Amino acid sequence: MDDSLSSHKNLEITGAALFALDAGPLTLDALDSALCRPVLVTIADPVWSKIEASAARCRKIAGGDEPAYGINTGFGNLCTKRIGADEVEALQYNLIVSHAVGVGDVAPDGIVRWMMLFKIKALTHGVSGVSKPTIECLIRMLEHDILPVIPTKGSLGASGDLAPLAHMVLPMLGLGEVTVDGTRMPAPEAFAKAKIKPVTLGPKEGLGLINGTQFMCSYAATILVRARRLIKHADIIAAMTMEGTRASIMPCDARLHALRPHPGAIETAENIIRLMANSEILESHANCLRVQDPYSIRCVPQVHGAIRDAIRHAADVVEREINSVTDNPLIFDNGDVISGGSFHGEPLALVLDYLAMALSELASISERRTYLMLSGIDELPTLLMENTGINSGFMITQYTAAALVNENKVLASPACVDSIPTSLGQEDHVSMGATSATKCARILENVETVLAIEMMCAAQAMDFRLPLEPGIGPRAAHAQVRQVIAHAEKDGQFGQDIQASLKLLRDQEVLRAVLDQLKSLH
Repeated sequence: MDDSLSSHKNLEITGAALFALDAGPLTLDALDSALCRPVLVTIADPVWSKIEASAARCRKIAGGDEPAYGINTGFGNLCTKRIGADEVEALQYNLIVSHAVGVGDVAPDGIVRWMMLFKIKALTHGVSGVSKPTIECLIRMLEHDILPVIPTKGSLGASGDLAPLAHMVLPMLGLGEVTVDGTRMPAPEAFAKAKIKPVTLGPKEGLGLINGTQFMCSYAATILVRARRLIKHADIIAAMTMEGTRASIMPCDARLHALRPHPGAIETAENIIRLMANSEILESHANCLRVQDPYSIRCVPQVHGAIRDAIRHAADVVEREINSVTDNPLIFDNGDVISGGSFHGEPLALVLDYLAMALSELASISERRTYLMLSGIDELPTLLMENTGINSGFMITQYTAAALVNENKVLASPACVDSIPTSLGQEDHVSMGATSATKCARILENVETVLAIEMMCAAQAMDFRLPLEPGIGPRAAHAQVRQVIAHAEKDGQFGQDIQASLKLLRDQEVLRAVLDQLKSLH
């Protein structure tokens, strides 16, 4: 991240994240701090020189005699159709307008910003033939937070995210719609207010802009930023439940995990031990006759740990993809034009489907812990309320968690194992990674809600262990929950409490409160 805002000093965007795209690879750590914030981009002169040289080579090839895919030929099944030098601009324009056929819900602002950021990053390698004025148009759009309206359905995740990226490019041509400050408007209106001129696409520029995995990648990066936060919350919430149910901490003993040394399990066990340090509840339960807890508590290190390892693997793949070139063909310094399959989304599709399954399991085990608390384990009042009958207690909160877990089971079915041939057989195997991405995002939101339900129920259960004090981490988490959700003596609007608990989780208020006491978690 560059801390200089000199080139953007006249802009009115506050709280924007600045990325210097000549300063090394983009990382999920840097993106974490930029989540939900506007994006600004700088590119150094040496990088611009590479970009301009690539565009010059592309123009030369377009006027030559040798066929070069997408530069002086048609696209897909039309790759044998030769295009004259006087038609290359029309070829690129037609490519964009014909491919902008997405449907469905509109992508969130944060997804769109990162699509634009990742596309610019890919183009800085200087092998795509896209010119400086075209890239500058994207940068100016980000400077004014002018965000293309991009439908979420229509990409097959091979030949890149053609339809979503075509919708990203439409405003650059003076077409389509954008949002500015949450208001949807025609792109020309927003461009006029910002004094941005539409571009005319040169040879291969349209293809270079819409070939690529930036739609999938933006979803994957967003999911991973939130998932890496969420797995820490999951350990905190599980520790709260362990306190509320007076569970044993022995399954976190380091000697067990040294004999089955999966990194995620070791890290999770260490987290739980650190969180529950100084617990009076654990101490009071040291010599009880309940020698083993149910799996949803006893196996937290194994389950959360496996999910932690899955997140780590996905993060490795996605960080690599963010910093890669994923369009086709690529134009090298010696003038070689090489067609390949760098746009194919299989690497992302596989890890997104894997991540969807892993996150679904996080919700599944969380819902079981909620059910356990409601069942009256270890002298807790049934349904976490003393006066039931006239009161239903927390019964229906578990219904909601169960419904979301069920939905996740349906959504976790992998999209990447399906392929429908397109382009009259030229594109005969596709990744369906865009479907993997959007459904994984829905799963993530469900998991956050299921964990928020467990957190509010665990806080209620912990109240019944007073005056014994819980461990350092659960104590801090419980105090944070109680600032916004009161202990329930009778039925109330628990739906509002779920939303309040969810907000605490998504705003990281609980995580920050715990880290203030512990300083670190894996």
